[in-house]
Amino acid sequence: MTTTKHVLGTRALNRATLARQLLLRRSPMSAEDAVGHLVGLQAQNVKPPYYALAARLDGFTPEALSRPMAGRAVARIVTMRSTIHTHTADDCLTLRPLVQPARDRELTQFRKGLAGVDPDRLAALARELVEAEPRTMKQLREALLKEWPDADPQALSVAARCKLPLVQVTPRGLWGRSGQVTLTTAEHWLGRPAEPAPAPDATVLRYLAAFGPASVKDMQVWAGLTRLREAFERLRPDLVTFRDEAGVELFDLPDAPRPDPDAPAPPRFLPEFDNLLLSHADRTRVVPPGYRGRHWKGNIAYRTLLVDGFLAGLWRLDEHALVVEPFGRLGGRQWEEVVAEGERMLRVMHPGTAYDIRLGTVRE
Repeated sequence: MTTTKHVLGTRALNRATLARQLLLRRSPMSAEDAVGHLVGLQAQNVKPPYYALAARLDGFTPEALSRPMAGRAVARIVTMRSTIHTHTADDCLTLRPLVQPARDRELTQFRKGLAGVDPDRLAALARELVEAEPRTMKQLREALLKEWPDADPQALSVAARCKLPLVQVTPRGLWGRSGQVTLTTAEHWLGRPAEPAPAPDATVLRYLAAFGPASVKDMQVWAGLTRLREAFERLRPDLVTFRDEAGVELFDLPDAPRPDPDAPAPPRFLPEFDNLLLSHADRTRVVPPGYRGRHWKGNIAYRTLLVDGFLAGLWRLDEHALVVEPFGRLGGRQWEEVVAEGERMLRVMHPGTAYDIRLGTVRE
């Protein structure tokens, strides 16, 4: 039986999470293996997963992710938090069933626009349409309107996305390629049936391996699910527990890395919507309280810079310049380390293109 151990301070949680996220030291694992280890990469846009892996993997090139995506070993699909993620093929077929109850709840918000629409009939018709030929959402919506002309078109689109595991087919998602968002089912694209909805226990363990130590609420925020306490309690005998400085109970895998709080954490350039900043109820392990909300504007997330393991500013590519906008003053050595990391990121992601690195407005 587990016993509650000592309190883990903010820096201890920061270093533990960075280690799980492959951000303390870059990993030699393959892009596909990293996508699996991280339980997916948030991917509203095409480029963020590539930058996310560039920050985490030694020897990464954009082709290392494009290749398995073109080969259907990874795919883009709506899963956690009703957002598009890049997942391994196995996770497309298991995680989507796990979060399906949340997608069903989402659909209830559109009841008015779906009056008279049989959701099961809609799912069957939509599946038939996209498996006959991958379709854009506009094409799918127009086809569904022929069956239900009085329904709200947007509600029909949402219903199709909620009821079916729709993946974005390539070339969408490939580095340096353009393409409309064109959809078919995960089963059709990957050539095998979805798995039955699994018990959440295995996913709890994977979440802790990638984001722990963590509370029940942390995982619920990450997954967009509720009622996960029972799974944690079933697993409790095989886990270790801690408390954070606010007294919240944290669960963890016994042998997971928990580095020294003073372990060096090199600067890292992260993309917008990086899961590191989105996957805990209490994000102070990465986001200092004074910087809360500064990497967002409305529904838009900015590209972020980590210094000493914590959110420290924003960055952008401006024509042929990498512009770094810190939230506070960077010391001389810190700036040198940020420049060195920026140069590395540019070599990996934009080889053969000359970029200056300059300091933008310091965002106090």
